[in-house]
Amino acid sequence: MPAVSPSALVSAVIDGFQQSGASAYFVSEMNQGQPRKFVADFLGGSFSAWIYIWTLTHGGRQTLPDEFRIQMTSVASPLALNPSGHTALLGYYPDLQMFAGFDLAKHRIFTTGSPSIQIDINTLHQALQTGLSFHTKTNDEIAVGVRPDQLVNYIVSAEVLHRYGAGADITALLNRAADPTKTLPSIDQLGAERQKIVTEVSRYSRNANFRKAVLNAYDNRCAVTRAQMKLVEAAHILPVPAEGSSDHVSNGIALSPTLHRAYDNCLIFLDPDLVMRLNAQRAKQLVSEGLDAGLDTFRALLDRPIHLPQDRKQRPRREFIERANHYRRIPGF
Repeated sequence: MPAVSPSALVSAVIDGFQQSGASAYFVSEMNQGQPRKFVADFLGGSFSAWIYIWTLTHGGRQTLPDEFRIQMTSVASPLALNPSGHTALLGYYPDLQMFAGFDLAKHRIFTTGSPSIQIDINTLHQALQTGLSFHTKTNDEIAVGVRPDQLVNYIVSAEVLHRYGAGADITALLNRAADPTKTLPSIDQLGAERQKIVTEVSRYSRNANFRKAVLNAYDNRCAVTRAQMKLVEAAHILPVPAEGSSDHVSNGIALSPTLHRAYDNCLIFLDPDLVMRLNAQRAKQLVSEGLDAGLDTFRALLDRPIHLPQDRKQRPRREFIERANHYRRIPGF
């Protein structure tokens, strides 16, 4: 497989940031050269990321058909670290549009030449289903398969994940935590750091798979405006902190960012007839505060049935809608 061009690698990383729910900016002067530097806005904050990334190619050994590798060309030891943010060591496999994450601490210093780092390709196939997948190599080093919508989660936790995540027992737990179809067993026997890692991976998995399921159900379109443009977000109908909430797609709705914020701030609500409505009480408050500019334009989007998934099982459940409106103190509920 030929190496992916530098510009395609940069585009793949930016797309991964976007699929993870972040906005990313490439701030290096050129596509070529390592590391490639990015700034990202995520969950109301920003961070910088230096990323060393090469194309994943077959390892070349016929006896190991599943072994794929990156070759760290055009870099010198030791690899520079980001002094004010995160640094990650990645491979990219274009056939699956997947990433592999490697332990930077183990590979930052190396002898002359172009060292290679391996991963089992089945780890990437598993991550296609679960978002993240973990494989402990024979040297007790952990390699991670990363679906693009989990790229930010991986980057911000990579250092701790590789430090505490290796070993057959913890790897099995991490893979179980990443699989939304499996129940996580007790982790009380683990140390505090490893408990935190397993818990975080489980949370990452739930969030990413909920987002993926909801956006797929709504064809990546806002349920109100039908806009796409990779600007659509997955919103919980009944928020996660509320009792009885769920990460099932029937407790989700795809919304553009502004409508998502309006929904979370109770300016709009979904009624049991699957019509998006304006919360008159909140609208009145905006008028009284002189912050109602654009409200009429906003109102024109509402009071009509939302666009629904074709699969009836994926449509919003009345139970979640009514409980959400009560939880959010929508008048009349």
